[in-house]
Amino acid sequence: MKKVSVLLSICFLVLILSSAGNAQNKPINVALFNPIQIFPENNSIAGIRINIIYGKNISMSGLDWGLANHVGTGGFTGVQWGLINIDDGNVTGWQNGAINLSNRDVKGFQWGWFNTGKHVSGFQLGLVNMAESLYGLQIGLINFIKTGGQFPVFPIVNWSF
Repeated sequence: MKKVSVLLSICFLVLILSSAGNAQNKPINVALFNPIQIFPENNSIAGIRINIIYGKNISMSGLDWGLANHVGTGGFTGVQWGLINIDDGNVTGWQNGAINLSNRDVKGFQWGWFNTGKHVSGFQLGLVNMAESLYGLQIGLINFIKTGGQFPVFPIVNWSF
């Protein structure tokens, strides 16, 4: 447990120090619910964001953790853990939540009960997986690929390479 705490602390410091060079990005944000958060939603966060109930910012890179995480059109890069993850811009990284709603391109890994993305390049693991187009693999109870998939709808596993 001590090793995990040290590793998380180091990761946190690296994220904050790497974002310090960009004056537009805020290194940390804590939200009870939008608009009750440290920095308003029109700010970009590069570091860590904790959303106790619901938080929203225009863009986010780093660790996004909370009950409901919402990133605007500026996109998300990093790890997103929450009950509900909503992204209006492109996503690069790992989304882990009951519901992962990505309205644009996803590059990486989505893990949840319901996963969706416009153009997905990577891996979706969940009960229901949806992609407009996919370059990768879906594993779930039911998998949808609107265009270019091996099958438009298929149970257990679906793919497109």
